[in-house]
Amino acid sequence: MDWGGPLWGAAAVGLMLLAPLLLLELSPALKFRAKVGLYCVLCLLASALTAPVCLLWNRGRTVHNMRIIKNVVRSFKYLYGLRFEVKGLKHFEIEGPCVIVSNHQSILDMMGLMEVLPDRCVQIGKRELLYFGSVGLIMYLGGVIFINRKSTSNAKSVMSGVGQAMMSDNVKVWIYPEGTRNGNGDLLPFKKGAFHLAIQTQVPVIPVVYSSFSSFYNPAKNLFASGKIQVEVLPPVPTTGLTAADVGDLTDRCYATMRETFFRLSGRTGEVNGAPPTLAE
Repeated sequence: MDWGGPLWGAAAVGLMLLAPLLLLELSPALKFRAKVGLYCVLCLLASALTAPVCLLWNRGRTVHNMRIIKNVVRSFKYLYGLRFEVKGLKHFEIEGPCVIVSNHQSILDMMGLMEVLPDRCVQIGKRELLYFGSVGLIMYLGGVIFINRKSTSNAKSVMSGVGQAMMSDNVKVWIYPEGTRNGNGDLLPFKKGAFHLAIQTQVPVIPVVYSSFSSFYNPAKNLFASGKIQVEVLPPVPTTGLTAADVGDLTDRCYATMRETFFRLSGRTGEVNGAPPTLAE
């Protein structure tokens, strides 16, 4: 019997199956895009599967759903080989609402957020996220407060409604004061909305700082590998007695402290020089 034909056929099928894997190994760009694509698909699938659980367990939109969502998202780190070292969780142990501010580096921030998210805490998100399929649905069910970033109102008025929701629902609010993802190895100037909110409601600000992701996640270099992230929750900054005139100073102080901590956690303490740059409105 001639085995040549079947053997060549099997070899061809094998090469077809192995070709995508070989391309991924040979092309860092393809490998990076595949990992990012897998992460996006994972978020969509996990959200779609978690939403019915939230609906059945807590019967709709509530901050209590964040416990379910947190446990699901925290499992992602094992797939991507990420390790978190966290300090200062005791600073979350305060009664009542507060404003939590943290640096914002990449799409992976969601994993870092859920790693330390305290009970009764929701995020501020742009309204467009509400329409991101199952991800928007799970954010809605988790109690995320959506704001219109295109509003012509100033930061103080935009945050007024957030403050009412925060106080009436007795929740902590997590905000990224840079306003957008930033992987340039430094902190962008802070927008003042979070600090208007804290002073309007007279609640403390709790800064949270994540070390740089650049050693394992860098889109410019097509790098997406395993790595370690250091997280530090800093002591609460009180706002009792402060007024709107103090927003700029509060913003500056938090920025300077968080920037110094960011460089220290990232092993770059010598790069902190002088005062922070001019802050954005």
